[in-house]
Amino acid sequence: MSVAYITHPACKLHEMGSVHPESPARLDAINDQLVADGTLPLLRYWEAPVVTEEQLLRVHTAAYLQALRLASPRQGYYRLDADTLMNPHTLEAAFRAAGAAVLGVELVLAGEVETAFCAVRPPGHHAMAEHAMGFCIFNNVAIATAHALEHCGLERVAIVDFDVHHGNGTETTFRDDPRVMLCSVFQHPLYPNMPIDESRPRMVHVPLQAGTYSEEFQQAVKSRILPAVDGFAPQLILISAGFDSHFEDDLGQMNLLESDYFWITREVVDLARKHCTGRTVSVLEGGYALQALGRSVAAHIRGLLRVGGMVK
Repeated sequence: MSVAYITHPACKLHEMGSVHPESPARLDAINDQLVADGTLPLLRYWEAPVVTEEQLLRVHTAAYLQALRLASPRQGYYRLDADTLMNPHTLEAAFRAAGAAVLGVELVLAGEVETAFCAVRPPGHHAMAEHAMGFCIFNNVAIATAHALEHCGLERVAIVDFDVHHGNGTETTFRDDPRVMLCSVFQHPLYPNMPIDESRPRMVHVPLQAGTYSEEFQQAVKSRILPAVDGFAPQLILISAGFDSHFEDDLGQMNLLESDYFWITREVVDLARKHCTGRTVSVLEGGYALQALGRSVAAHIRGLLRVGGMVK
């Protein structure tokens, strides 16, 4: 199985202070682990392009884009919300992160690769149409989904989000769009502490309590998410790949292991192979314990490679 690895050096230049958990070191930890375990040579490298304004405006408002350009500092930081700051390099990093997700969609739809992983930051699934939120500037997965629908002509796209935090920005973007199914498994209650709306059948919420272990997580995915995606029969699957449910990560209180990320990835790719010739695009969201993040992403990519088991 051919996997694209899409990233850009600009994504390491965005930073929000030395103590901020969403740090450039996250991408170094991923790359170092992929080199150490021999996975990186198995991947096909692409450099992330800059997202176009047309692609951004399918999800975000023109007023928001203009406000970001005006706020971008020449030095130091500009605070967008309590958790999200800009430095002089943030806009390019955000443009590249969204562009990576769009490129991933184009590569898998063209048959250039079967799956893609976007090693990018800032993350995206909290970002709203008109404002940043929770470390996120642009909603990368939402932009890629909108591109698949509006530019590429797809009629059904599924998003699987397994970040420890609920992807409220993605849900807000697509809650009234019958072409999109969002299946989200997350710790609840936890940031962003939004009410769970069960009124829309294509918005599949799987809230789990703090302290959840692998068995309960996998059972919840088997009973709720996998049947929903299977019934929707998507033409493309996108993954909001957050790894902060790992037991070593302090931003959540769940107890997942690297093997859980391998397992859910393999299950999602199996559904993609059943319904859409394997077409799966994964975009990095959370994950802040650096060593655990590196190991978890490596396990996730092995799932995208669809190897027979966890590679040692």
